[in-house]
Amino acid sequence: MAPRMAFEDLLRPTPQGLYCPPGDFHIDPVRPVARAVVTHGHADHARAGHETVMATPETLAIMAARYGENFATDRRPAAYGERITLNGVTVSFAPAGHVLGSAQAVVEKDGVRIVASGDYKRRADPTCAPFEVVPCDVFITEATFALPVFVHPDTNDEIARLLASVAQFPERTHIVGAYALGKAQRIIRLLRDAGYDEPVFIHGAMQKLCDLYREHGVDLGPLEPATISEKKNARGSGAGARRDFAGKIVIAPPSAIQDKWARRFADPLPVFASGWMQIRQRVRQRGVELPLQISDHADWNELTDTIREVGAQEVWITHGRDDALMRWAALNGIKARPLRLVGYDDEGE
Repeated sequence: MAPRMAFEDLLRPTPQGLYCPPGDFHIDPVRPVARAVVTHGHADHARAGHETVMATPETLAIMAARYGENFATDRRPAAYGERITLNGVTVSFAPAGHVLGSAQAVVEKDGVRIVASGDYKRRADPTCAPFEVVPCDVFITEATFALPVFVHPDTNDEIARLLASVAQFPERTHIVGAYALGKAQRIIRLLRDAGYDEPVFIHGAMQKLCDLYREHGVDLGPLEPATISEKKNARGSGAGARRDFAGKIVIAPPSAIQDKWARRFADPLPVFASGWMQIRQRVRQRGVELPLQISDHADWNELTDTIREVGAQEVWITHGRDDALMRWAALNGIKARPLRLVGYDDEGE
C-alpha cells in the first residue's frame, strides 16, 4: 500500500499565499495568480487581477460589486458541497459563517484532506450560512482573537445595549461604526430580529453591499440614506434637518464616526461594533461612547472548540496571535505550526 502524500506536498505557504502544487492553484492569494480559490469577499482575501477565480456565487458577486465586472478573466462559481476536480485534486466549499458566501476550502487528494478555513465564526448570524465542521487531517485557521482573554459576549445582549441607549438618549443620533461587508448587514438584521422596525439610515458606502445582500435573500427592512436635507430653519441653519435624525440609528464605516460627516447629525453618539471593543485603549483611541463587542471572527473558546471538533492531526495558523494557540495545541497533543502569511488583517472586524 502506497504511503499517503505528505501534507506539505498538497498545500504549502508561498509569497503569493497558500499554494497547491498538484492542483496548481492558490487559496486567497495576495498577488495576481493564474488560478485562485477565494474563501470570501473581504479585500485581504479577495483581490482583483487573477486569471481564474473559483469561489461561491455570493463571493463572486461581492467581488464584482467591489472591483467591477472585469475583476478576473474567468469566474468559476461553486456552491457549498459541490466538488470540483483541478488536476486530480478535489476542491469543495463548506460554510464558514463569516459573511455572506464565506467558505472553507476543502482540498483532497489520495486520502489526505486539508481544510483552509479562511476567516470564520461560530456565533449565529442571520445573514449567512452557519459554520460547518469538516473533519480533516490538517486544519488551517486564523488566530485574530487567539488569546484566552477574548471571549465575546452574547451578541443579542450587545444589540439590547444599543437599543437601550437609543431609548435613553432620544435627542441623540447613534452612529454605529461597522464594516461595509458583513458587519453592517449583520447589525441591521440583528436590530430587526430584536424588534426594531424603524428605518435604519445608512452611509452611502453601505448602499451597494446592502443591495447585494437583499438580492441574495437577506431582508434588511426599511433602509434610508443618511443624508442631511437642505431644509433650513428661520435663521437659515440646518438645525431642523439635524433634529430629523434625533433618536435614529445610522450605520457608517468606522472611519466616519469621528469624521466631520458625523457632526452634521443631532448630538452624535459614536458607537463601534467590533471584537476589539473589549480593549479599553482602542475604545478611547476611537472616541467611542458605546462600544459593542460584536465580532465576525471566532473568539478563543470558539477557536479551540473548532480545533477539537475537526479532529485534525495538525493545525496551521495563517495570521493573528499564534503563540497562545500553538501553546494550547501542544498541551492538547496537537501538532501546530505558524504560517505567518503576509497580507491578511482584520478588515472585516
